[in-house]
Amino acid sequence: MIAETVCSAVSAAGLGIAVVTAYRKRFLAAVRIAAYSLVPVALVMTGIVEWLADTAFSPTAWAGFGLLGLSWLLFTTTRMVERRRGGTRKERKAARAAGSSGAVAPGASAPALGQGSRPAAKQAKQAPASRSEDDFSDIEAILKKHGI
Repeated sequence: MIAETVCSAVSAAGLGIAVVTAYRKRFLAAVRIAAYSLVPVALVMTGIVEWLADTAFSPTAWAGFGLLGLSWLLFTTTRMVERRRGGTRKERKAARAAGSSGAVAPGASAPALGQGSRPAAKQAKQAPASRSEDDFSDIEAILKKHGI
């Protein structure tokens, strides 16, 4: 009963403010204020306010909200643990199967493709330092192109 009275008073005050706003020739704002002020009365008329009041003072409803929160907490915890481990159980099982099949040699340091076409002397001459110098020369060329 008190909730309905409070909602009616809030709506009446909102409609009064809308009238004053319309008097000041701000019609768009006045219509928006009137729309907001009609919401509390509409909630009372549909019965949502009564349902909320019954829910707020019901221990069973609060226990239900507690269980919803617990289930959400458990769900998010399992998702975080799953992400840390690296995917679902099927993905981890497939990764273990691929790792134990020996697809990659443990001591391999260079890719297997393209080694047959290069001479061994050319490969020995090309060191990691020369690769990084090539990378820096590309970067220098880009910077010079932009005038930096």
